[in-house]
Amino acid sequence: MKKGLFSKLMAAFIAIIIVSFVMTAAFLSYWFEGYYFKQRESELLKESQFIKYKAIQYLDGNLTKDDINDTLTYIGNYLSADIWLVDNYGYVYSVSKSEHKKLIATSKQIVTSDLKELRENETVDKIENYSEIFTDPVHTFEVPIFSDKVFKGAIMMHTSINELKEPLKWVYKIIWASAVFAIVICCIVIYYLSQKIIIRPLERINYAADKISRGEVEKRVEIRSNDEIGELAKSFNSMADSLQKVEKNRREFISNVSHEIRSPITSIKGFIGGMIDGVIPLEKQNYYLTVTYSEIQRLTRLVNDLLDLSTIESGQLKLNIEKVDINEIIRLCVIKFETRINEKKLKVDVHLEDDKLYVAADKDRITQVVTNLVDNAVKYVNENGNIKIFTKIKGEKVFTSIYNDGSSISQSDMKYIWDRFYKMDKSRTSKISTGLGLPIVRSILTQLGEDIWAENKKPDGIMFTFTLKRV
Repeated sequence: MKKGLFSKLMAAFIAIIIVSFVMTAAFLSYWFEGYYFKQRESELLKESQFIKYKAIQYLDGNLTKDDINDTLTYIGNYLSADIWLVDNYGYVYSVSKSEHKKLIATSKQIVTSDLKELRENETVDKIENYSEIFTDPVHTFEVPIFSDKVFKGAIMMHTSINELKEPLKWVYKIIWASAVFAIVICCIVIYYLSQKIIIRPLERINYAADKISRGEVEKRVEIRSNDEIGELAKSFNSMADSLQKVEKNRREFISNVSHEIRSPITSIKGFIGGMIDGVIPLEKQNYYLTVTYSEIQRLTRLVNDLLDLSTIESGQLKLNIEKVDINEIIRLCVIKFETRINEKKLKVDVHLEDDKLYVAADKDRITQVVTNLVDNAVKYVNENGNIKIFTKIKGEKVFTSIYNDGSSISQSDMKYIWDRFYKMDKSRTSKISTGLGLPIVRSILTQLGEDIWAENKKPDGIMFTFTLKRV
């Protein structure tokens, strides 16, 4: 689990977190740099208004050269900038630092290409490299000076790029250190949550699945959460319950089949062994051969019923749906049991709606259904008892009911009558039934998409009713 899903989850989450925080940190760095330079520009622009005022006074002869130089020196120290004043031709006439006074003495034109923009009363913001004056590149901000709408020159304010970016370095460090710290914290949280919410529950489910695959079908997963993992655990436990039930039924089925088969085989073996050993006298051998033949027939019925039930429940039963006269099938089945009915002196009332009543069914299988139900009624009705068989049309369905006035079925037994090998007389060695008739009946009708149910009738008796589609 850890080498598979966990590593993939961690890799995906960490990649997403790193990309997200790196992009956020880069955006903040870029935004803060722009914001910082904008604030710097705003500050320079604000101070330039005072410089403009002093420069115009100087140009008008109302201020001495020392006064204007002192003003530039003071504001330059305050702004950490080198300030130059240039005339309308681009020649420097005042500087904030004494080491730059040589620019005044040389009468070198400093501003050339920017004069056009400055004369249009536009500020100039650029980064330049005055190699003969500054050792490092500088950020230059130029502000035009106008007096009575006449261009008088410009203010040039130079700030070292390295000096400007020095405060930004600390901001960058804080931003990127915070991003790295946040990435580490998020990775720890994701590791913990992934382990707690996903990995460990899945490991418990995987462990339980492995135990169940080894035969420990009682193993369950204890996970209580209202998310998809909790739903998965509930579904897993539900599946485990079903598997446990299937396993229980399988064991019971094997036990029942073993018992049912062992009984006739033991009888057959004992009788044949007695005849071979001479224990059974010659004059009684025909009697015991008859008993042995009866046991073989019982064993044959059991095997045939098991094969039928297995074929039906495995979905391998192929039904040939056709138009069938259910009334005719009932008549033939009653005739088939005529000998047994007469032996028990039973009264059989058959009330069929219409002479012919057609339904959609497989003729052989529906004959098996009716035969099993009539056989069941004949088995469990008392001597001189009553059996009633009738059909009734209700809408698009035909209801067929078979009633006998034998003992009723208790409510505790009623829910088990459709189980394989279940016998209401609790006698597992009973030879009158294999305990597979009713399960076969219900399985056939389920394959046909129909229903069957049983209900007790007052004062005594039980009635089985099944449905078929009318055609």
